[in-house]
Amino acid sequence: MSLPNKKGQALVEFVMILPIFIFMIFACIDIGKVLYMQNKLESRMDDIITSYQNGLTEENIKRNFDLNHQEIALNIEKEAVYKRFKLSKKLDMITPGINLILSNPWEVKVERVIYDE
Repeated sequence: MSLPNKKGQALVEFVMILPIFIFMIFACIDIGKVLYMQNKLESRMDDIITSYQNGLTEENIKRNFDLNHQEIALNIEKEAVYKRFKLSKKLDMITPGINLILSNPWEVKVERVIYDE
């Protein structure tokens, strides 16, 4: 009676698990990119609102913060006595098949509402 080939079994198990492991690594990288961009947009939003409250116009803000070059969209909407600021940027996902879960490109959005006298 012959013994089973342990090396062959380990190789088959490794080959079965490898694609799942690679998918998880790429998904972690994509989620990290989204969280990093959201944090960056939140920080940028603080600076933009401070600049707006100091008297800069929307065009000056876009030029001073170089938003067009960085492909960051700024939208300011007036609602009665409030102003709604929206920043958004589209990120390409690198994980194969992630577009079944998330849209590709994923749009990261940050929104604030301030009282405008």
